Amino acid sequence: MEDWYIWFKAFHVISVIAWMAGMLYLPRLYVYHCAAEAGSKQSEDFKVMERKLLRGIINPSMIAAWVFGGLMLWIGFSNEFLTMADGWLHLKLLSVIAMTVAHGMFAKWRKDFEIDRNTKSARFYRFWNEVPAVLMIVIVIMVIVKPF
Repeated sequence: MEDWYIWFKAFHVISVIAWMAGMLYLPRLYVYHCAAEAGSKQSEDFKVMERKLLRGIINPSMIAAWVFGGLMLWIGFSNEFLTMADGWLHLKLLSVIAMTVAHGMFAKWRKDFEIDRNTKSARFYRFWNEVPAVLMIVIVIMVIVKPF
C-alpha cells in the first residue's frame, strides 16, 4: 500500500480542491438567494444551482477527501511516519471535522431554501461564507508548516 500513498495523496488534494470550491461558493449563492422573492424564477434558478452544486460536487468531493485522507492516515500510521504525538495532525483533523459540520449545516440550509422556509439573513450567510476559508487556512498551515 505504501506505493499507492502518493496516488492517494494526489486524489486527496484534488478532492479537497473541489470540496473547497463548493464550500466557498454555496453560502455565496445563499446570500444572493436571500434577495430573490420566494417562488420567483430567480429563486427557483438558485434552488437548482444550489442542489446541483451540493449533490454533484460538494458531497462527492467531501466523501472522496475523507476516503483518500483516511487511506493516507492508515498508511502513515502503519509505516510509522505519522504518530499520535503529531500535534499538527490533531488540529488538522479537528478542522476537517469542523468543515464537515459546516458542510452539514450548508446542506440543511439548502433544504430550507428548497421549501421556501429560509429565515436567515444575507448577513448571516456572508459570515458563514468566511468559515470554510478560515478552516482551509488552518488546515493548509498544519499540513505544510507542521508548527507543532
